[in-house]
Amino acid sequence: MTLFNGGAARPAERRDPSGGLPPGKAGRVAPVPFSQFVLKVASRCNLACDYCYVYEMADQSWRRQPAVMPVDILAQTARRIGEHARTHQLSSVRVILHGGEPLLAGAAWLGEALTTLRAEIPAGVTPQFVVQTNGLLLDERMLTVLREHRVQVGVSLDGPAAAHDRHRVTGAGRASHARVAAALERLTAPPHRELFAGLLCVVDLVNEPVSVYEELLRYSPPQIDFLLPHGTWAAPPPGRLPDDPATPYADWLIAVFDRWYRAARRPNVRLFSEIIHLLFGGHSATEAVGLTPVSVLVVESDGTLEQADALKVAYDGAAVTGLSVMTGPLDLALRHPAILARQAGIEGIAAECRACEVRDVCGGGFYPHRYRADTGFDNPSVYCLDLLTLIRHIRDSIAGEVALLPRRRR
Repeated sequence: MTLFNGGAARPAERRDPSGGLPPGKAGRVAPVPFSQFVLKVASRCNLACDYCYVYEMADQSWRRQPAVMPVDILAQTARRIGEHARTHQLSSVRVILHGGEPLLAGAAWLGEALTTLRAEIPAGVTPQFVVQTNGLLLDERMLTVLREHRVQVGVSLDGPAAAHDRHRVTGAGRASHARVAAALERLTAPPHRELFAGLLCVVDLVNEPVSVYEELLRYSPPQIDFLLPHGTWAAPPPGRLPDDPATPYADWLIAVFDRWYRAARRPNVRLFSEIIHLLFGGHSATEAVGLTPVSVLVVESDGTLEQADALKVAYDGAAVTGLSVMTGPLDLALRHPAILARQAGIEGIAAECRACEVRDVCGGGFYPHRYRADTGFDNPSVYCLDLLTLIRHIRDSIAGEVALLPRRRR
């Protein structure tokens, strides 16, 4: 196994600095159709979270986007999704309403948009609609519209009030936890409880991990998604210093894992469940870990097609494909070099990652977190040591109960 030394440049295969594969390898990747579509229906937000990759990091393209997706762009997006599903004979599609803050589009607009989207999905294709929201606009009227259209609702909550309000404040600096908590009380009560998809929580090393987890448990979420704060080798996340052997994020997550794993009843903590699934030789349903080909496409509010939205953390324009729903089918995005690299499995990760003992589980880490100014995305994640430590801990924890885990594929 080789660990990546974040501070030292090293010789490597020549790759497209925007994230493409080495010459000659791109043509050997069989594109996997998109099945998840992130629609940036609103490009502005009513919070000013200091860790937000959209507004606070390298890419500032949100300033050029329409505040709300125009109806003609929405209609064409719906047609393109239906066309893609029909062309590739998909059995299901997942449409995620995102932003900014998607609920800023308004209840009436969202109701019409969902009607339009559903009408374009071919018969025999199962649609799943999800909205990811900060919760501030999740009132009874909005919940009624979302229930009518069977939209699953994910809410961002970073833990108790002190933890949440450290970062998630309004533009005027006002706290948001109380309003989010009130929204969650509405969402988790009848008749809306069935809409609740789960909670999204960004890890903050300042917070005591188990107390954060137990605060999230108060709402009985079906799923909890712990996210590592976005960062790269060029702009490391808080507490993650290049060449530092410490693993603060692994330590934080391990404390939560141990509390979660020992419980008789527990929600699905997606990062832990995905790692366990991968340890048994399964496929990942998230880009955060594993080698499963990426199947997510982002549509900005002006109709432009982009790669993983979090690529905005790397540099201005990192997510750009140069394509739009107005100029051609979504299949054109499947030819983009960086998308091919993210569908290439082992061939799409750095040489150091290909030699690692947890290669098939880690998968090189989340693609945006691999960026360095000198070698582009041809690197392990800036969280390399944290991921290695976390995966080893989970592997050792479950190995105590399971006699045999599959060997790494050669």
